Amino acid sequence: MPTILTFGDSNTYGTPPMTERGPHHRFGPDIRWPGVMARHLGPDWTVIEEGLPGRTTRFADPVMGDHMNGLTGLKIALGSHGPIDVLTIMLGTNDSKMMFGADAMGITAGIAGLLAIAHDDVTQTRHGGFKTLIICPPPVTVTGCIGDVFYNGNTVSRALPRYYADLAAHWGAGFLDAGAHIAVSPVDGVHFDETAHATLGQAVASAARSL
Repeated sequence: MPTILTFGDSNTYGTPPMTERGPHHRFGPDIRWPGVMARHLGPDWTVIEEGLPGRTTRFADPVMGDHMNGLTGLKIALGSHGPIDVLTIMLGTNDSKMMFGADAMGITAGIAGLLAIAHDDVTQTRHGGFKTLIICPPPVTVTGCIGDVFYNGNTVSRALPRYYADLAAHWGAGFLDAGAHIAVSPVDGVHFDETAHATLGQAVASAARSL
């Protein structure tokens, strides 16, 4: 039975588009894209959800905490779960916050660090070998109640797909441009609505099978 680990941020966790800061909401398991993917993959697959709101590829968040650093998080996730057959990584949205000062290449450098961890010989041996799928998140728009922290994030995030695609090819990983299938909600410019989760779940299921 193949096992797939979905590593990401609030859009993997299932945070709905936000109309205000403070309340903590989450879509149900049947709405979140990993759950949708599980339905499309069928009962022979096991899906492990590892989404953390605020997670970055490599930055400690000065407000949310050091544990938002995805490099540390991925090591923990790969040590906590397994063996896995497929790892999906969808990060980069939070890296586009202005406080991190990262351009598209800098964000891609964080993905490179995650790939290095995933493809490490010891890690691969521990799991019996697994494939990695890099998912580039759709571009953010600067709007709504969290738009202030994403100043210029729209410009930075639009440049990510080509860098992610080149990096994934370099490492021999799979690649999916989520922005070719879905868009962020106009409510907050960052999170996915129910329709987007449904569409993305189906797209990732197809990409995972192709690995």
